[in-house]
Formats: sequence, C-alpha cells, structure tokens
Amino acid sequence: MMDVVSSFLIVYLSVIVSLTNGIPTEYNVGIGIADITGPAAEVNMMGYANPAQTSRGLHLRQFSRTFIFEDQMKNKVVYINLDACMFSQGLKLEIVRQLKNKYGDAYTERNVLITGTHTHSTPGGFHQYLLYDITSLGFVRETFDSLVEGILRSVDRAHDNMKPANIYVNTGELLESNINRSPSAYLKNPPEERAKYKYNVDKNMTVIKIVDADNFPIGMISWFAVHCTSMNNTNRLISSDNKGLAALMLEADRNGQTVLPGKGAFVAAFAQSNEGDVSPNTKGPHCLDTGLPCDFNHSTCNGKNELCVAFGPGNDMFESTEIIARRQYIQAKKLFDTASTLVQGPVDFRHTYTDMSKQTVGEGKKTCKPAMGYSFAAGTTDGPGAFDFTQGSNSSSPFWNAVSGFIKKPSEEQNKCHAPKPILLDTGEIEFPYAWEPSIVDTQIFRVGQLFLIAVPAEFTTMSGRRTRDAVAKTLKDNGFKGEPVPIVAGLSNDYADYVTTFEEYQEQRYEGGSTIYGPHTLEAYINVYMNLSKAMTTGSPVTPGPNPPDLMSEQLSFLPPVVFDAAGFGNNFADVKQQPNKQYKVGERVTVKFVGANPRNNRRLESTFLTVEFQEQSGANTVVYTDANWETQFHWESHGIGESTITILWDIPVGQKPGMYKITYNCDHKSIFSGVSSVTGSTEWFQVVASRAKLDKFQQKNKLLNKKKENEIKKGFKKTLSKLKSENVKGMNNLA
Repeated sequence: MMDVVSSFLIVYLSVIVSLTNGIPTEYNVGIGIADITGPAAEVNMMGYANPAQTSRGLHLRQFSRTFIFEDQMKNKVVYINLDACMFSQGLKLEIVRQLKNKYGDAYTERNVLITGTHTHSTPGGFHQYLLYDITSLGFVRETFDSLVEGILRSVDRAHDNMKPANIYVNTGELLESNINRSPSAYLKNPPEERAKYKYNVDKNMTVIKIVDADNFPIGMISWFAVHCTSMNNTNRLISSDNKGLAALMLEADRNGQTVLPGKGAFVAAFAQSNEGDVSPNTKGPHCLDTGLPCDFNHSTCNGKNELCVAFGPGNDMFESTEIIARRQYIQAKKLFDTASTLVQGPVDFRHTYTDMSKQTVGEGKKTCKPAMGYSFAAGTTDGPGAFDFTQGSNSSSPFWNAVSGFIKKPSEEQNKCHAPKPILLDTGEIEFPYAWEPSIVDTQIFRVGQLFLIAVPAEFTTMSGRRTRDAVAKTLKDNGFKGEPVPIVAGLSNDYADYVTTFEEYQEQRYEGGSTIYGPHTLEAYINVYMNLSKAMTTGSPVTPGPNPPDLMSEQLSFLPPVVFDAAGFGNNFADVKQQPNKQYKVGERVTVKFVGANPRNNRRLESTFLTVEFQEQSGANTVVYTDANWETQFHWESHGIGESTITILWDIPVGQKPGMYKITYNCDHKSIFSGVSSVTGSTEWFQVVASRAKLDKFQQKNKLLNKKKENEIKKGFKKTLSKLKSENVKGMNNLA
C-alpha cells in the first residue's frame, strides 16, 4: 500500500513541477484592473479646491488596480490603488458592505486597503465629510457610483484571477523628479536629524515585481513620493496625472503598444507615499510678474500669494506631466527588471479605528478636535489660493476672523490646543448640517513577507514619513522580527484626514502645518498607533477594533444641478461632424475635429470610450488604435446656447504611427426631457497619415549615431579583450620558460 501511495506522490509532484517549470511559489496573487472614470463635465476637480476648475472633457481615464495577496495558510490582504485624489471613509464603508454581501468574511475593512495616487484632475464630490465636498457643490452621486462600480469590478477580476506567484522587491534612487515645496518648514527639523539624509525629500523608489509560477511577469507596484500636480489648477480635462501616465507607459511596455489602456493582462500601479511637502514642479516657485524666485519663507511675490507658482520641468503642464511620468516609468522598469530579492514570509494585517481627536502622547501633550489654519487657505506653490492669505503666517486677520466666526468661533480650548496655528475653520466643533472633517480614522498595517505597508489616512510630509518608517522598523525588530523589514508609507489610504507634519514643521505654519488638523502632536499620536499595530502583528496579538466611524451617506447634500436635456441646434443631428479633418497629415501633427455633441454626464462610458481613432486594414476591416484613455487623444466638451454642446477631439499623431487611412468616431449620449438618454455614433471622413520625412530623417540619424556608438564600444571592448589575452599569453609563456 505504501508503495502505491509513494508512486502516486511521485507522479503528483512530477506533474506539479512540470506545470510550474520547477519553480516553487510563496504566494497566490490575483490582479485586476477596471475603469473608475467620473463625470467628464460640470463637476469640480478634487484637490486644488478651486471652484472654477470643473471638468470639461477627458485626457486620461481613471483606473482601479487591485492586488490580492494570499499566503500558504490562506491569509489574504487586498491592496487597491486608484487614479483618484484620495479615498474617503464613506466610500470604504460602501465598498466593504458590498464585498461582504458577495464574499462573506473574505474581505472586510480590516484586510482591504484602498489608496489614491493623489491626482488633482479627477472629479470630486465622493466624500462623506462636508469640507471636502464644498467646492463640488456637495455630494456628487455620479462620481461616487463610478468609484464603487469600478473598484468592485477590479476586485472581482483579481479574485477570479488568483494564481501561484512569487514577489521580488527592489529599491533605487530617482532624481530630478521631486522637490520640497516647503523647505523653510523642513529646515525647522533638528539639524542632527536632517544630517542623516542627503535630500530634503525622499528620492528612493520601492518596486515589487510579481511573477507567476512560470516566472512570467504579471504585475508591479511602485511607491514614490511626489504630488500628482503636474497638471495645474487651470486644467479642465480628467487626467490621472504623472502617476497614472507612468502606469499606462509600463503597462503598454509589458502588454504591447497595440493593447488598449486598461485591457491588458499585466497591471502596473504607481502608488503614493509620504508626499505631503513634495512637488513634481522641479523648476521651483517663481513670481509670475518678475520671473524671480518667490519669498523663501512665505511663498509670496511683493506680498502677493497668488503670484508665486511652481513650474516645470516642461514648457507647459502637459509636457511636465509626460516628463515626470516617463522618469518614474523608466526607473520603475529598471528596478522591476533587476529585482532579485525574494519576498518571503506570511501575509498578515492589523487594523483599528482611531479617534485622532482624543489621543494622549505624553505629559501635557494631546491631540485636538479638527481645525484648519489660515495658511490652509493660502494654498501651495503648486496651486496658490485666491485670497490674501500667506503661508508661514502665525497671525490672523480681523476680516477673516469675522468670516470664520460667522460659521463657528473656535473655543478657547481649541485655540490653545492648536497653537501656534491661527484657526480659520473650526471644523471639529461644527456639526451642521453634518460633520465637516473626520475624528475617527482608519489606521492599518499590512504584511507581505518582509514588506510592511503603513496605511496612513493623510498626507505625511517627508520627515513625518521617515520618522514613521523608522519607528515601525524598530518596533518590529524589538519584538522579534528577524531580518530587515521593508516599511513603506502607503499614503492617502482608506480615509482622508488632511496633512501630517512634524512638531517642528508645524511651528512654521506653512500650508502643510495649517492643514494638520489634529494639532502639533498629530504625528506623535499616529506613530504610537502604528507602533502598537506593529507590535501586535509581530507578537501575534489581536488589536481592539476601536470606535466605529459614523456613516453619513444618508445625510449627504447635493446642489449640483442634473442634466435636464440636450439640444442639437437648428438643422443639426447629434454626432454630426462640424469640422472634418484635413485630407492628409504627417506623423507628428495634430488632428482636430468637431462634432455636434451632448453632455458627457449622460453616460460616463465606464469600460468604454467617448471616442475612437480607427485604422483601415488592407482587408477593409477597421481596427481601433486609440481611445479616450490614450495620452495621444483629448476629448473636449463645450456648452453653448440652451442645452447645445460642441465636442472637440484631438489626436496627436505619434512618431512611428503606421501610415494609412484613419477616421475618428464620437460616441454621443444625448438626453431628452421625455424619452431619456439615447445613443448615436458619428464618424469623420477617412484621412491619410503619411510618414514625415523630417521626422524619419531625425529618427534614422539618431539610430545611426546609436549604432555607431555601439560599434565603437564593441571595437573598444574587442581591443581590450585582445590586449588582455595577449598579456595572459605572454605571462603564460614566461611561466613555461
């Protein structure tokens, strides 16, 4: 009997080894991607708090990228990265509610981590706390539903796609991609602490490479600290900004350039970290009137906050986005290709809800009820505020005191607790019509082998993130963790509670300090929480669930008017072409066409597109080569008349585009008062794309120079090898003699 069992085991193991090429795997991993694009018209963009910055079209679609990690004991965690400004507590409560309905206890608020890339060019209105929805005219159901539907779809796809896998981790330095936008506050940190670091922002990028049992790459996550504010507050097109574009670049690299965005098997997430004081505008802040650098401490120009703006590295925001995206993509690809450190160990998690307004962090030190300072209204050099506020101000204005006091005058206790912050909005003491900012927040840590994701519900500054990582690493080691942990700050996770500075940075009251809502000891309180979670994880101890956060979704107010109806205008039909393309274009040129349109809010076209660029094959069949999710296209909506719209579609023909015949199609969804929403499609005439001689000559010249360089390197290496062989031969002959 034992011989039969042994033979069966040998055969079984042989089959398993043959199926996996003999590569043992540590984990099961599921990966999924789905569209979460919000309304492309009339909705305020989340991030800059500029009421005039409402959506008027689309440049890059938003995606949810989900990664499920499971160890051999079936412990699992879910990491979800969104092309969104941040996440919100109300959204997570709804996501978890629907996941529990479908999967039972497999996915809960404890083992699901949802984070945003922090793009400032996607629709808002998805929060449950009032302050964050004020500029979007309250809650926007369309944005909320897009996020819920897309996130759940990406989780379903990841769940259905679980497979044996290995994970590798790699870290490297990425330069010329981020700067500190509040260097005067950073300099308040102790000199001995600053001396430990080469830069005043984190330059390291951490990448995990995920491969299946055949060692075939299936996914990647990159963490790098930089704001997604390459697209500035004048942008009106939905965009996933530099991190979203970097993800599309790497996915196209792995899936092939012909695979449309969001449709490939390989998924790459470019996630956020401790970016609180970190800008992608590497030329730095300059005065719009003089071109000179702004005031160092206050970011003003002749006392004017609005004139101080950071630029670069490109000539405009589109070029800057592409440059910062490409630099992240190139470094992530390099780290991905060379990753060799195997991730090994269990999957685990610890989660608790924390009332951040009631934390004690030492004798006489405690956190406060939420409040926003005066410098919050000043904005940042990435997007200055519109009034006479300045960063680095520890004093208040009688006029604005009267305005804010009309809403709610802060108590003496609040003023004392938040000092030296002058309070502009006493959000923690306002409950009308419902809470303005959170007191109870999500705090969570994930473990995948030696990786520890510290899920922070706020924007931690550079030094705040460093202190948090160090504290978690020390706690892990002090409590028995063997080896070197890799702690990663996963910023803007699960909830949004504004900013977190160090105690020293808080004294400067730059924008980040004015937006640290729980007072000067906020960071210390957070660190205590994450140390406790780390200790519990290492010792195998449970943690208390903490106080449940409120669910305010039933109380939401919305003042954004709905789409009433669309009109094509006299003598027109919806989707009629108003401006045809030229008969012929060269590579490198821009195609511009216009259509009789309708409001894009009628149909967000999740998993679909408002436009296509189609190529005519020799067989006569049409192939879609670009959609509204591609960087090369832009979809602009303009309203005029009563219910009338014009759609402008741009296509920048890239170098290397296949010559031939093309057309552009617009998918129009128009609303009637009586019959609801109807769909119609319109297409341009066919036009020809031809190769640009100048572009080709330049491309060929570049290739020629590269080939010549390689040839010289080969010759140089060959001569060096011959010289070495000759030297060794002479040495050998001498030895023989």
